[in-house]
Amino acid sequence: MADTPEQKLAALGLTLPTAAAPAANYVPYVISGWQLHIAGQIPFDEAGALIKGRLGEDFDINAGTRAAERCAIGLIAQMKAALGELSLVRRVVKLNVFVQSAPGFTDQPEVANGASNLMVAVFGDAGRHARAAVGVAALPRGVAVEIDAIVEING
Repeated sequence: MADTPEQKLAALGLTLPTAAAPAANYVPYVISGWQLHIAGQIPFDEAGALIKGRLGEDFDINAGTRAAERCAIGLIAQMKAALGELSLVRRVVKLNVFVQSAPGFTDQPEVANGASNLMVAVFGDAGRHARAAVGVAALPRGVAVEIDAIVEING
């Protein structure tokens, strides 16, 4: 039985990548009090290539859900980098999900579920969070999805 978040990731067949370095003048995360704020993470596939495109034009909901899951893997990698071990995550508080969307595409919540479902699978009830899912005209590097997070941590 998988008990720790790391064991749950392994049971899902997922390996965390090295946490992504910032692409500009910012830090990947900030710890303030009992909160960990994680900068927006963009989706890289298993080979390390960016997942680029627009939902409703280049991608369907299933591909978008997968891109959101890959962003969540990046968020978890940042948690691990910040905390050393994922058991120090007390609660995933909020995800802000930005979906590069074609005009008329309105299924951003379904795309965002890719990230939300992974957080619950890895952290259980502590992975249940508040969320925003927003359609935007463009995202950095042309990626399909970007997600940032606020996480409550144990001291």
